[in-house]
Amino acid sequence: MNKRFFNLYTHHFARVAVAIPRCRIADPGFNVEQTLDLARQAAAEGAVLAAFPELGLSAYSCDDLFHQGALLEACLDGLARIIEASRTLPLALVVGLPLKVNHQLFNCAAVVAGGRVLGVVPKSFLPNYGEFYESRQFSAADCAAVEQIDLFGATVPFGPNLLFEVENLPLLRFHVEICEDVWVPIPPSSFAAMAGATVLVNLSASNVVVGKSGYRHQLVSQQSARCLAAYLYTSAGRGESTNDMAWDGQSLIYEKGELLAESERFSDDSHVIYADVDLERLSNERMHATTFAQSVRRHADEVAKFRRVAFALDLPVARDLPLARTVERFPYVPADAARRDERCQEVYNIQVQALVQRLSSTGIKKVVIGVSGGLDSTHALLVCARAMDRLGLPRTNILAYTMPGFATSERTLHQANELMRVVGCSAQLIDIRPSCLQMLKDLGHPYVEGKADYDITFENVQAGERTNHLFRLANFHNGIVIGTGDLSELALGWCTYGVGDHMSHYNVNASVPKTLISYLVRWVAETGAVVQDGADVLLRILDTEISPELVPGGDKDGKPAQITENTIGPYELQDFNLYYLLRYGFKPSKVAFLSWCAWHDSAQGSWPSAANVRNAYGLDAIKKNLGIFLWRFFKTSQFKRTCVPNGPKVGNGGSLSPRGDWRAPSDSEATVWMDDLDNIPDQAR
Repeated sequence: MNKRFFNLYTHHFARVAVAIPRCRIADPGFNVEQTLDLARQAAAEGAVLAAFPELGLSAYSCDDLFHQGALLEACLDGLARIIEASRTLPLALVVGLPLKVNHQLFNCAAVVAGGRVLGVVPKSFLPNYGEFYESRQFSAADCAAVEQIDLFGATVPFGPNLLFEVENLPLLRFHVEICEDVWVPIPPSSFAAMAGATVLVNLSASNVVVGKSGYRHQLVSQQSARCLAAYLYTSAGRGESTNDMAWDGQSLIYEKGELLAESERFSDDSHVIYADVDLERLSNERMHATTFAQSVRRHADEVAKFRRVAFALDLPVARDLPLARTVERFPYVPADAARRDERCQEVYNIQVQALVQRLSSTGIKKVVIGVSGGLDSTHALLVCARAMDRLGLPRTNILAYTMPGFATSERTLHQANELMRVVGCSAQLIDIRPSCLQMLKDLGHPYVEGKADYDITFENVQAGERTNHLFRLANFHNGIVIGTGDLSELALGWCTYGVGDHMSHYNVNASVPKTLISYLVRWVAETGAVVQDGADVLLRILDTEISPELVPGGDKDGKPAQITENTIGPYELQDFNLYYLLRYGFKPSKVAFLSWCAWHDSAQGSWPSAANVRNAYGLDAIKKNLGIFLWRFFKTSQFKRTCVPNGPKVGNGGSLSPRGDWRAPSDSEATVWMDDLDNIPDQAR
């Protein structure tokens, strides 16, 4: 069970390979040896699909040698050797060769597996401009008068409309096109994706000129993004003729617009690049994007032309095969520092713009906000400050209140006061304890009799009093209450129904997870984007233990009696769980596998928290905290999400607003998710 759990194929990944062999012009014997050496390497690494360059058995730059019978026959002999070798190779090979069919010569890709040719794909578009003269030697695919050919005594499907399906890996369906095919306005792979191909393969030769490398990236990235597919792009390297061209061997693997792997350019040696493609992610994206299905309907005639070629592979599922793919610990926060700063700036501007629009449309010039000295209210206050700047209003129009209760620490109270000072808002302190005592007395609560009964009512009386004050203050000053509760708290139900972390007039943090808020605050501290001399207080807030501070009893060092993550689990894990369950709808067992890939190694850094250590989590901890998340998210908390205030969606990681990304019944069961959780082994390796 453990080996299967730690095997990427169990979780609907597929390891794919792109090979860049050295070649010799018009020497199929040498080229076949190079091809088979790389194919064996790919098989040893657990790949199930390997793509090779265009016309790789002959070399691309043969020119009129392609019309020599000796070369064509030698290429066929080479293909026969590859077919024979494939009997013991548990993967599909896509190799390029010139092939004569009914007195015409075609630039072809042959798909080989299990000792047979599964299909042959001719090139659809032949470039005949600039340095290219392919129409001189070859015929285009639409010149073919047949849909099958006889090859080595077998009848083989022939044409550009073949879809290859791996029966025992049903989400792996691939299509092959050749070089120029992807450079045209509507590539054949576009229709193949609509017909069900999740992996698109391009056998290319692709000579190099200045600027072409970047354009290849754009071309392949956009095709994979539009088609919601993975795209494997091969390219010829060392050995091709340099009569009039040069070759860099640039090969790429993209998945839905994201680069997974790129070859070394201008390499002297044969080599292979690999990537683990998430087939389930691609399938779920297509299910989610209903316009993809609309495109299928509108191009039904083209889609119907595709022919399916089914075959099975000996998948390496019986051994431990870890995922060879970077899984970011913080899916809401880019790991690269430059991209992270860019993301923070964009998220911050989205929040500010949204609040500016709300205030402009209502004509309201003041906002009311509760400031606790913790992360969420700090970030919301920073958003309010920039919104006032944008509106040309004084920051004193931000009516900020810190409202200490029975467990407010000196640290957070000091941080709240200092923060309000550096922001330059109107700052006031309201002690809510007298009104809370009155409420507790009205309730007949044991606390008023001197008993240390810190139950949920005791906590919520304080939270409710703060909210009541804020709404009445907004009435009194003709302002609106700005919410501070974040996406992570809403997902976990870690908010009190109808009070400040749940209810407001407008919530700027509504779709921002806790891990991202921490980086946003750090970004403001480091850049001085909102406050010029507030870095110190912002950094102290980042180092403060996350706590609602509603229960007395903190220790002498200022550690609160309540620590949020002791109850609901570490936010860094729960935000990870939230992203993959909300964004992609993955089963808990797959989320746990991805979480283990990201978190089991302590070499990666942790998010800016009180401890600020390099964390690591074993599978037991991952399973435990995922169970907490599943129960709270699917079983106990939806009623809070069904009625939340307006607030901007900031990222494609999802929103929990019923008017946005998430609509769900409040009385759902969590059974199916908890049952799948049981499929996760109890112990890591």
